[in-house]
Amino acid sequence: MKTEIKKAVEILRNGGIILYPTDTVWGIGCDATNAAAVEKIYALKRRSDSKSMLVLVDSADRISRHVKQIPNLAPDLIELSDTPLTIIYPQAINLAANLVADDETIGIRVVNHEFCKQLIFALNRPIVSTSANISGEKSPQKLHEVADEIKNNVDFIVNNIFEGKPTYKPSAIIKLGLKNEVEVIRK
Repeated sequence: MKTEIKKAVEILRNGGIILYPTDTVWGIGCDATNAAAVEKIYALKRRSDSKSMLVLVDSADRISRHVKQIPNLAPDLIELSDTPLTIIYPQAINLAANLVADDETIGIRVVNHEFCKQLIFALNRPIVSTSANISGEKSPQKLHEVADEIKNNVDFIVNNIFEGKPTYKPSAIIKLGLKNEVEVIRK
């Protein structure tokens, strides 16, 4: 695993994009602080940059690096969730501007996937996570389901032996406000 992580980190640090397994479905990712790399993903997915993508962090402690203030409910929701949960936080900071929504929010998920955790830890930055498909098409659950158009246009494909035990479905999404407002976006 260390060799694969080292290769992926090198690609990410040089502004490349990767195809990798997550705790949900196969994803396309890049360094979430690199606007040019984020733009490559929007172009590959044929997706408007007005539809923001989420980022993965390896621990809840890292969230404070990317939002000005963490809503009070967030730590409990993260701790109590037994399935992948993306929380949309207000006031994103220290991320690529084209990754942040117009209302200055960002979706962040604390990943529970060994390869992803180690990758993010080694990179020491969050990574973008978006399903490995052209916008509007079905999200691939396994590597062999990823379209050749995606595979041929990423800089690195993580070996599928690191897939682990994903849920094979997108994460739940909850939007939180600083006054404990809660909006369920996706169950």
